[in-house]
Amino acid sequence: MSDSAAAPVLVSTQGHLGVLTLNRPDALHALDRQMVQIMTDALLAWRTDSNLAGVMVDHTGARGFCAGGDIRMLAESGAKDGQEARAFFFHEYRLNHLIANYPKPYVAILDGVTMGGGVGISVHGPFRIGTERTLFAMPETGIGLFPDVGGGWFLPRLAGEIGMWLALTGTRLKAADCVAAGILTHYVPSELLNAAKAQIAGAMSTHTPLSALKSGLAALEEEAGRPQHLTPETIAIINRCFNRDSVEAIFDALSAEGSAWAQEQLNLLRGKSPQTLKVAFRQLRHGRAAKDFAAHMAMEYRIGARVVRRHDFLEGVRAVIIDKDQAPKWQPATLAEVDDALLETIFAPLKDGEGTEWEPITW
Repeated sequence: MSDSAAAPVLVSTQGHLGVLTLNRPDALHALDRQMVQIMTDALLAWRTDSNLAGVMVDHTGARGFCAGGDIRMLAESGAKDGQEARAFFFHEYRLNHLIANYPKPYVAILDGVTMGGGVGISVHGPFRIGTERTLFAMPETGIGLFPDVGGGWFLPRLAGEIGMWLALTGTRLKAADCVAAGILTHYVPSELLNAAKAQIAGAMSTHTPLSALKSGLAALEEEAGRPQHLTPETIAIINRCFNRDSVEAIFDALSAEGSAWAQEQLNLLRGKSPQTLKVAFRQLRHGRAAKDFAAHMAMEYRIGARVVRRHDFLEGVRAVIIDKDQAPKWQPATLAEVDDALLETIFAPLKDGEGTEWEPITW
């Protein structure tokens, strides 16, 4: 195998299309620092390349698009000084910001598992294509982290309170629910993916790549089927119960709702880190009101720099990923113990010894 074929991200071009192919199939293409750097370098080079009209990010194999980031590394770093974790967040968030502000069409093929870091390299672009294999989630509340990579910006911009529900419960969505939520912009059956990719490459060779891309994908798009989670009834419950001014109020609303589905959501929430629930709630409320993506990412960086060193993240990784006993012992153990003072320490500007503040790439 050549060195280029062994690279964790394959960088290539197809006519006037730049292609980034995630290439760590054994790890479900989970992002590491090298992958982030390869993608960033390519996007920056292609940004001013007049021969390239757009970008597509894809993956090798059929198991997943990108299962997240290097959680073990983050936990190992957090158990020490957190420096390596902060460096990873710093550069990963720069990539997220670059994608969100990319001047050329950016197309992500969310074929398979798309979680955590995989969300960050897909949802901030304007074209997000899924298949029947798509499985989307931001499951961070279950490991004591938080829905980062710009999740606090993207999720609250979904309709109603769907984003808050996803952030707090970590519910996994298949393609039909992703379409209903507005996460996917297009649904294409996997047997038509090659045709879709050809359409994408062909569109970049036209004088109007954006309009050609839209019309070409529309011609291939099919119905994704019936949502499993996001029915009109459950969306109404989500909007009633998650449109509250605190996590405690959400718990109370779900309890008062009385339906089996609402009780299921309540049971899910009771197993999550109380600290992370309140961090994610504040993050999304700030994100909904935010006007500037870079400022929002600076806030997420502050959160990330701190939570990787806190008990709940280290305990969540132990319980879910290392020992796999699925029985984390959260500290604080209750919502009432997660007070405003604790949240302020997590969201506050960085202090001496915590590294420098995050800034986007300038060009």
